[in-house]
Amino acid sequence: MNLAMLFGLFGAVLALLVWGRWRYDLVAFGALILAVLLGLVPGDEAFAGFGHEATIIVALVLIISRGLVNSGAIQFVTRNLMDATRSLASHIVIMGGTGAVLSAFMNNVAALALLMPADIQTAKKARRSPKLSLMPLSFATILGGLATLIGTPPNIVIASFREDALGTPFAMFDFAPVGLACAAAGLAFIALVGWRLIPQPDGTADPAEGLAQLDEFIAELTVPEESEVVGRRVHELDEKAEKADVAVIGLVRSGRRLFGAARAETIRPGDGILIEASPEALEEFKNELGLAYESRGRRKIDPAGEGLSLMQVAVPETAMIVNRSSLSLQLLRHRGVTLLGISRRGRRIGGRVRREAVQAGDILLLLGPSERLADVAAWLGCLPLEGRRMTVEQREKAPLAGGIFGMAVLAASLGLADLPAALGAVVVLYVMTGIVPLRDIYDYIEWPVIVLLGSLIPLGIALEETGGTALLSSALLDWTEVLPLWAILAILMALTMALSAVLNNVATALILGPIAVDMSRQLEVNPDPFLMAVAVAASCAFLTPIGHKNNTLILGPGGYAFGDYWRMGLPLEVIIIAVAVPAILIFWPF
Repeated sequence: MNLAMLFGLFGAVLALLVWGRWRYDLVAFGALILAVLLGLVPGDEAFAGFGHEATIIVALVLIISRGLVNSGAIQFVTRNLMDATRSLASHIVIMGGTGAVLSAFMNNVAALALLMPADIQTAKKARRSPKLSLMPLSFATILGGLATLIGTPPNIVIASFREDALGTPFAMFDFAPVGLACAAAGLAFIALVGWRLIPQPDGTADPAEGLAQLDEFIAELTVPEESEVVGRRVHELDEKAEKADVAVIGLVRSGRRLFGAARAETIRPGDGILIEASPEALEEFKNELGLAYESRGRRKIDPAGEGLSLMQVAVPETAMIVNRSSLSLQLLRHRGVTLLGISRRGRRIGGRVRREAVQAGDILLLLGPSERLADVAAWLGCLPLEGRRMTVEQREKAPLAGGIFGMAVLAASLGLADLPAALGAVVVLYVMTGIVPLRDIYDYIEWPVIVLLGSLIPLGIALEETGGTALLSSALLDWTEVLPLWAILAILMALTMALSAVLNNVATALILGPIAVDMSRQLEVNPDPFLMAVAVAASCAFLTPIGHKNNTLILGPGGYAFGDYWRMGLPLEVIIIAVAVPAILIFWPF
């Protein structure tokens, strides 16, 4: 009776997840509570999944990913990749390869979110639609996650099933032989053939234009004594300004804006450089040339100590700041926030940013400590723009952030420390060194994924303990009993990929992992090849925009239709199966 109810509950969960009416974490948690009320899961084990090793590792990896972004360690690499003169195939190889490498060591959703603006900006400069490159980039970041334990959540889940079956989990780089083979073959296909299968843009307005054409702000950057621009003339900045998609429009000296021959002036320490740029380009240009955000007066803003963020706010007619300047309000001195830039419907302002009277309808770019910006925006009477906030890099901490993470990976790989403990130490050190502000640490965790994991793990254990996974694996083996073992592996991968196309990939791994173990037991063979097959296939969800969050992330900016994904995704999945099965048989024999 309990087994029938469990099957019914799992069937209802799958149906609700495919339907998509309610978010997956609510569905999973609701199913867990119902299972407890029905007596299918013991009450004292209901929330054991939230303390499970797989859940903890996923949360820690998300925080570490944000720390690597905050420190500028990742941007230091990616800012040198943008070159609009490359062919599309070369661009896909370089951006996709970089995305794959990043995804091996950080959350692959974070890796895509980091690279996507750069890809869109490069497409804009090359005068082509980002539709041709965003899907290859998404698929590449998914493939890169196959290579390591922390590269993608399904690998972490499958490692825990191996520990239950054999006593030891998969180690950090146990996934590398098969994962790298699949990633290499997949990237080669994407760069040479795959992007050509994407439906060509129809010539209508580019749906990514709204994302690419972020508001252009007039902003002022200060020249520190150690900046590389000291002693150079203003016009000599044009090459790097063009690369960063920035326009240098003036020079400020001794509190006055220089006009006329300012472009021939030699830059001195303490000068201000007026530029027109988007927030992302502004940050890139500042870091590339060693400039600083303006912070005059008694209050000084220290990017290394306060966890700075940039926020865009709209100015309604009723705002207190209308017809007033940030200087007259003493915004920095009294509130610790700088008015960094003003966007005025495409029109340039005539004077300095801090002295400019703000008008209704302006978009302001505020710089300040993360926890203070919302309060200051409310005090000014301005409206924060949803999704228009970014963390300021602490570029000087990039070597420290990379070194701490590298040592943790090395320690875990050599068996000197358990992976959760090593990653936990990274998080502690990131907080202690200011790389990740303590007040923001929980904001970086993707709680819906954590709830999904914590809810489904007890349900999966209950299904296994009641014999449900054994029953499912027996049915699958009965259907494939006349086939060789390699063919059974291929069918298991195809089944996992099909399920992952409509479910969250973590949920797929949680459902198919125990079935893989039971199949190996009934066949009396090593469970490793079956677990590895599920790990690879669960992440390779290329058929739909809902199979993986990366595919969902590019849906709007790329202007894709639901049916666009399978055109490149289906042959890619066939290639992955064709490469993965023999690789598994070589490195993880039966």
